Amino acid sequence: MKKSILLLAFLLISLLGFSQETEVKFDENLAKSLHADEYGMKKYVFCLLKSGTNTTASKEETKKLFEGHMANIGKLAKEGKLVVAGPFMKNDRNYRGIYIFNVETIEEAQALVATDPAIQAKLLEAELTPWYSSAALQETLKIHEKIAKTKM
Repeated sequence: MKKSILLLAFLLISLLGFSQETEVKFDENLAKSLHADEYGMKKYVFCLLKSGTNTTASKEETKKLFEGHMANIGKLAKEGKLVVAGPFMKNDRNYRGIYIFNVETIEEAQALVATDPAIQAKLLEAELTPWYSSAALQETLKIHEKIAKTKM
């Protein structure tokens, strides 16, 4: 009898813990500020950066163009148009990096891609596709600033 009561108590406590973990903690104001839909998601444009056709640029020219590339990334991020950017590690597919643009259409993303000096010089080329993901992705840069000791 004592074991049954203990088992029942354990099961009740477990169920209470489980019910608390699955409770929805919806924040309407945050959802609206991030333009989230009812699922907490929104449209973005995903950009795959690949090696471009320009293979004759000098080291000095390439260095200058990639400095402009990094400055452009910073500018677009500050404007809230770019929520994620980063390079790929060495690979055999000519994949160089990604952008996730905080825009809804390919046309809007094309205008942003056109501002990148490395793409203008054809050191990189961009492949764009619509993407649907968590609206919380927009908060990534705010969190990153809190964990990066050194800026790029």
